[in-house]
Parts: sequence; structure tokens; C-alpha cells
Amino acid sequence: MLERFRQRGLLKARGKQRTDSTYVLAAVRDLHLLELVGETLRATLDDLAAVVPEWLRGIAPAVWFERYAHRIEDCRLPKSQEKREALALAIGADGFLLLDALDAASAPTAAREVPMVETLRKVWRTHYGRDDGRLRWKQPKELPATAERLQSPYDPEAHYSAKRGFEWVGYKVHVTEVCDEEAAHLITHVETCLSMQPDMTNTTGIHKRLAAKGLLPAEHFVDSAYVDAGLLIESQRDYGISLEGPVRGVRNQYARAEGYEQRHFTIDWDRQQATCPQGKTSVIWRTGRDKDGVPRIGAVFSRTDCGSCAVRQACTPAKDARRVIYFHPRPEYEALNAARERTNDPAWRERYRVRAGVEGTVSQGVRAFGMRRSRYIGLAKTGLQQACAAAAMNALRAVQWLAGVPHAKTRVTRFATLAQAA
Repeated sequence: MLERFRQRGLLKARGKQRTDSTYVLAAVRDLHLLELVGETLRATLDDLAAVVPEWLRGIAPAVWFERYAHRIEDCRLPKSQEKREALALAIGADGFLLLDALDAASAPTAAREVPMVETLRKVWRTHYGRDDGRLRWKQPKELPATAERLQSPYDPEAHYSAKRGFEWVGYKVHVTEVCDEEAAHLITHVETCLSMQPDMTNTTGIHKRLAAKGLLPAEHFVDSAYVDAGLLIESQRDYGISLEGPVRGVRNQYARAEGYEQRHFTIDWDRQQATCPQGKTSVIWRTGRDKDGVPRIGAVFSRTDCGSCAVRQACTPAKDARRVIYFHPRPEYEALNAARERTNDPAWRERYRVRAGVEGTVSQGVRAFGMRRSRYIGLAKTGLQQACAAAAMNALRAVQWLAGVPHAKTRVTRFATLAQAA
């Protein structure tokens, strides 16, 4: 469809585009931990019953047919904490009994190949432990981060995530569209990903796919979640794109009221020295990597200079002997500073207002085309649903553009209109 739009002159490359993301709710119910382990085992037994019924009948204790005959729901579970903990251990023991039977040499190969068996193994590794043969229910501090854990056995790719205080289980979708004033605002790319992936991990992928379609923009307007030092350089170097968006400030232990932050220091790249606001220069220049493997440079100041400094409390905590500042290598450092400086330019801020329009596109996709809720199980099918929704939106927008319908303006409530009139 995009190719036909291009042939008809509705879609051109090297203009302006903008991107934003929104959450997508999975088509499964979020389960608390006891429901999760119980329903995972029940689902595994149900799938095995369809593939190897005779083998399963031979190893299943009678209590299983009572305990796992119905869906595991909170309303059917014990109410007291003591009984719930006992049930959790009973379910754990049942799960390990099944896994041990599956690992035995006599187990049918078809039974081991049932996909839900691997899901059962993952859930049991996460929530149960066996110390010297003794079964235990793992404590919360032993569990991986919530975003990394499986939330439902029926959609292992749906994960928990949170943004601005909102929590959900499902996926995330990124929508990219043309935003030139004189062009049809057609969607050029839709990308659905796991919910806990930071937005900036998708920036490069979006550019790569736009390049494959021949639809790279000259300017790409995004919010700060899509921007970092490396992406500013990479976008321009590899794709000829000016990544337009605010960059996040440096946050560290020194970034407090009336304290000296990294921006207060002057960097001399040729001499490999940093100068503090009091005119003292660093004595050590070292290169390395941070915990994420990203290159960093550290400039270390003299203990003598820092120890006798009159404004030491504004620069480094009393327990530290001297100040150390960390910053990006020169290309990334200069790109970040340039990006920060342009955000203070009123002309740039006026141009950047065009990014806000993508929120209206997300709203249209959610309210008119069902992008907020997945109708299917799994990332691939959810992604296909979002692509179909975007195609439908493009068809509608192309018809309206050809009919001469102008771009819609941001809607304002009747009450807010009173303030504008005043």
C-alpha cells in the first residue's frame, strides 16, 4: 500500500516524520503468583492429555484430576495465608513430579515436545527451589524483576511494564508518520515490541526499516525517550537523519541544589584535562566503560585541591576525598551539548511543536481502530494486528487528503475555549 501511495505522489522521502509509542494490552488475564503456577500446571496437563493421554493417565495421581479439573482462579483458592502457602507447595510438588516423569527415559518424545512443557520449566525455575531435595516457594527478593517474569502461560511474550504511573501487561507499539504540513500525514512504519523495552532501543530499528522502504526522513521528531548520545551520531552518520528531540539531563549524586554538575566543568580534549569552576585542573584522565558497556571518560581531580577547596561541599560529598566527573567520548559529548543548546532556542522549540501531532494519531488508532488491545496471542500476531490497523488508517487518510479535507487541529474543550477567548 505504501508503494502505491508513493506512486501517486502521496508519500515522499526526506521530509519530516515523527514517532511515539503507546501500550497494548495483552489478550490474556494477568495472574498473581499462586494463580500463575496453578494455571501453568493445569494448562500443561491439558496439552499433554491431548497428545499422550495414556501415558499421562498412568503417572497422574488421583488428586490431580480434582485439583486441576477447573481453571485456577482466585475465587476458588483458599483465603487464609497459611492454606495458600500450603497449596503453593502442593502445586510445586505436583509440577516437579510431572517434570521428573518427563525427564525419565520412558517418557514419550511427543510429551517432551509439547510447547507448554518448556513454559512449565521456566515458571518452576522462577518460583520454586529444591534445596537438598526440600521443596520451597521462593521469596520475593529471590525473584527476577517483574518485567522479566512470565505473567501468563498462554502468552509468554506478554510482559509487565509501567510508564508514568500506569501499569499493564502486554506489548508496546511505535507509530511513525509523515508530518510535513503540505503532505498527507500517512503512517510510514509501525513496530510492535515487548512492553519492557525502552523506546530508544527501537530508534535504530525504525530507521533501518524506513531505509529499506526508501522512506527515510531528513528530520525525525521524537521525545526524549528515543534519544541518547550514540543515537544522535548514528542517525546522522548512517541514515542522514537529524534526530530532533530533547535529551535527558545528567543525573548523579552531585546533581543537587546549588551543586556543581558536569555542565559546570570545562573539557580540554587536546590536553586531556577537565577544569572545575574554581579553575583547578584534573590530574588523571582515564577511559573505560560503564555498567552497560558504554564508553566513558573519567577526569579525576587532586586530593590536595579538593581537600582545601572553599566550596567543596557544593562539589563533592564530605565522605569523598576528591571529585571525579564522567562523560562521553568527544563525538557523543559534543552531540549531546549541541542537542541541549538547541532546545533553548525559541525557533527550535517552535519547530519541535510538530511532534505533538503524533499523539493525535495514537489517539485515533486507539479509539477508532482498536490498537490499544490485542485480539491475539503472541508478539507476531499482535504486530500483524497493529500493521493492519495502520493500513486502515492510511486508507482513510489518503481518501480524506484526496478529497481536500484539511488536517484536523488539536481539539480544545468548550471550557478551555473560554480562557483562550479571554
